[in-house]
Amino acid sequence: MSNTASTPHTLDYALVDVFAERPLEGNQLAIFTDARGLTTAQMQSLAKETNLSETTFILPRDPEIERERGVQVRIFTVEEELQFAGHPTLGTASWLYWNHPTLRGTETITLDLPVGPIPVRFKPALADEQGIFGTMRQNDPTFGHIHDHAAIAAALNLSIEDLDPELPIQTVSTGMAFCIVPLLSLDVAKRLAIPQHLAGAYLRNSDAKFFHCITRADPASGAQWHARMQFYNGEDPATGSASGCAIAYLVQHGVVASEEAIVLEQGIEMQRPSRIHVRATLTNNQVENVFVAGRTIPVATGRFFLP
Repeated sequence: MSNTASTPHTLDYALVDVFAERPLEGNQLAIFTDARGLTTAQMQSLAKETNLSETTFILPRDPEIERERGVQVRIFTVEEELQFAGHPTLGTASWLYWNHPTLRGTETITLDLPVGPIPVRFKPALADEQGIFGTMRQNDPTFGHIHDHAAIAAALNLSIEDLDPELPIQTVSTGMAFCIVPLLSLDVAKRLAIPQHLAGAYLRNSDAKFFHCITRADPASGAQWHARMQFYNGEDPATGSASGCAIAYLVQHGVVASEEAIVLEQGIEMQRPSRIHVRATLTNNQVENVFVAGRTIPVATGRFFLP
């Protein structure tokens, strides 16, 4: 009896750079374009294989359902599935804008995520532009715990003098809860090296999932604020979910005016510069209409083979 090799299960995927002004900048995203039939364990294993900040899996459904409820997408880090994340939302919606069989080219692509439908609106690209510029509206923010400066300094391996004394440290969520930490200066941001064993121990007993550290940017950069987000997978070049929390925080505390559009830069220290456009509205002391925008550029396609 002869042995015949089993036919592998092939999975197409794409790589895009999100919040990037040029290819090979911003935050990489792997998108499995048809994940029907994959188990949760297989999705998690594939996310470990890509070893990126996040990997997404599109689960195509009947066109009528997708028009009514959005395109179903699941998001994974190398460690876990997330209910919401910003750069995977923007990047996956951009791929759908280019490639979806019935929604391709439509002004708004909605993703059906566990946190609810997240719409992404696209601006047609000019002839000399790379990629596509999209704007997502995130859920209205919820504001959580105000953290003690000394406790946060210890968790981040900083001195209390490294933190901005004029601003609170607060948990904010637009779908994922971040502890927003205002740093004193760019010099502090440049030497940030969060010890994950200390940070993780603090976060496990808090209402936040991750730390997001911000400070005022160098005016010459063209950005208004500078951000870093270090977590168990290393460092994130651009964190769209945290950027929504950051602009909600800045508007809530009167640092940025209601409806003022600003740019957050991130990924500078890791040579993956990202530009994240954000704005939010303050109405009757409530922050709403949180918008996070940026450019997505396609960089590669490929195929995985599973037994």
